[in-house]
Amino acid sequence: MDMVLDLVAHTGRTTLSLIRSAGALALFALAGLSHIVRPPFYGRVFIRTFLETGFFSLPVVALTALFSGGVIALQSYTGFAQYHAQSAIAGIVVLAVTRELGPVLAGLMVAGRVGAAMAAQIGTMRVTDQIDALSTLSTNPMKYLVAPRLLAGIIALPLLVLVADVLGVAGGFTVAVVKLGFSPTAYITATLNSVKVMDVTVGLIKAALFGFLITLMGCYYGYNSKGGAEGVGSATTAAVVVASILLLAFDYLITDLFFSQ
Repeated sequence: MDMVLDLVAHTGRTTLSLIRSAGALALFALAGLSHIVRPPFYGRVFIRTFLETGFFSLPVVALTALFSGGVIALQSYTGFAQYHAQSAIAGIVVLAVTRELGPVLAGLMVAGRVGAAMAAQIGTMRVTDQIDALSTLSTNPMKYLVAPRLLAGIIALPLLVLVADVLGVAGGFTVAVVKLGFSPTAYITATLNSVKVMDVTVGLIKAALFGFLITLMGCYYGYNSKGGAEGVGSATTAAVVVASILLLAFDYLITDLFFSQ
């Protein structure tokens, strides 16, 4: 009987802790978003974060998208050749890249690169009392540290995904033409016939949400880190892990919302 009561008590404490954490995260996100639309706005912080999130993440996102498109074309050919359906490869590549792989892979790369850096930077500021120093100088830490980063993530990631879409399709085209012997004209025609504005639009919607989630997790865990260097390391790890899980979860929800029928 005592074991059952202990289990129920543990379950209750865990549930309350999760609810408390979700509530704190929601309030943090609302506060950050509210400061985006209220002056003053720190443009230099925004530009610096935008370049870090978008421009400097471009090489890793571009390479990931390029090789992913080539792998999709190669694997699709291996399966479809058994049913003489090679003509569907171009459509499969463009749909997979624009709907899923472009936003998801770009988001995961940015989460590992930028989300971790944000958590480490803000976490270091927290444990060295620099955030408290901002408050003493009449600078709102949420407005200075969080709001510009959230806006930069929301804007930069869709731009990265546009590049990833183009390069992913280009990777599939290169493999199909060079290795599999497809006609370039026929492949391009099939690609143009398969791509739809809705597919690209939903991919960009996902990208904007993913950019928000990645920067939110980096800022939240960094802002609330404690315990010195060890706490900063834990915050960095948690930011990347939680952002990646949320990214995949919301990817499923958005896909189910737009493409379930």
